[in-house]
Amino acid sequence: MTETLTETTAEAEEPLPEFPMPRAAGCPFDPPPAARALHSERPVARVRLWDGSTPWLVTRHADQRALLADPRVSAENTLPGYPHMSAGFRENAAQRRSFVTMDDPEHARIRRMITGPFATKRVEAMRPDIQKITDDLIDTMLAGPTPVDLVRALALPLPSLVICRLLGVPYEDHDFFQRNSSLLIHPQASPEEVLGANKALRGLLDGLVAAKLADPADDMLSELAARVRAGELTQRDAADMGVTLLVAGHETTANMIALGTAALLENPDQLAVLRETDDPKAVARAVEELLRYLTIVHKGRTRVALEDIEIGGETIRAGDGIIVFPGTGNWDAEVFPEPERLDIGRDARRHIAFGFGVHQCLGQPLARVELQVVYGTLYRRIPTLRLATGVDQLPFKEDGLVYGIYELPVTWTS
Repeated sequence: MTETLTETTAEAEEPLPEFPMPRAAGCPFDPPPAARALHSERPVARVRLWDGSTPWLVTRHADQRALLADPRVSAENTLPGYPHMSAGFRENAAQRRSFVTMDDPEHARIRRMITGPFATKRVEAMRPDIQKITDDLIDTMLAGPTPVDLVRALALPLPSLVICRLLGVPYEDHDFFQRNSSLLIHPQASPEEVLGANKALRGLLDGLVAAKLADPADDMLSELAARVRAGELTQRDAADMGVTLLVAGHETTANMIALGTAALLENPDQLAVLRETDDPKAVARAVEELLRYLTIVHKGRTRVALEDIEIGGETIRAGDGIIVFPGTGNWDAEVFPEPERLDIGRDARRHIAFGFGVHQCLGQPLARVELQVVYGTLYRRIPTLRLATGVDQLPFKEDGLVYGIYELPVTWTS
């Protein structure tokens, strides 16, 4: 009896896993081993954040989809219990609030205002322009010296140019908004840096909305300005929406272009299949598999429970924080057999790289087209593309809110 009590007490006092969790050395594309262990042993488990709070980490695909679609789960980042990834995020939650961190009906009302430009048909109409931008950037790469940093040469400018044209933001401001965007979503940024980045970006977008009020054009900021003129939005709301779209519109896709290229170069058999196909459906399947395999939203999707929820054998109480960890969900063997294997022929459409439910990524049609164009063009145009350094020497964004690579030096045979 004494032994049983002692074991129970020791088990109860066992320290909680720290979150975020590091990836294994030499496995830059794999989810953290500690998260995968929880997925196998306890798919709904408490973890400890930097501030001592203990939200629930949810690692199983079915549970993740259920929670992301559950109206008893809130995305409101100013509620008590909401799990913030840093002091900068917590202390500036109200300043960083956008439709992404609102619940319905307000979330749905605002989201409807900006859904049109991201509709599949309108995005598909942009494909020729995206193709031209991609070809022009590759032409510039081929005309210059090697090795070249693919992040600076292609991965970052492509989605930046596209979202600038869509929104109506001058591309000349790209250094400014890229620098401040990185600070705004970086967990290691101080509260002052996050606040400063938010103010800087809001100032840029506020000025642009004001200009569109006076002189509208054929772009999204002009559409938002029209909503301001009609009394449906304040100018600040329009500017904040512009900030959200600008940051999300280039950061995630840029990281996927670079990270996907590195993963393909490390899997030459899969790269060869992609390089040699001219089937758009095959390219589209490859994009979905890379989104599943890499899951760049690697710090998870944060929520808070509004009511008690029974899931995965646990009770999440009202007010408890929740972290949905898509890296393990997208490597769930019950949904994706042999998940550790990159297989671009796999049907990976059930992945949750873009989230799930009412808050799933608004810009996913645009991201898909951009990735399809890049992955379907780069390796055919530069068939001898290869890393200019070992994968173990690449500076991966382990510290960032969005996973990726800071620099990707590549070369090729002329």
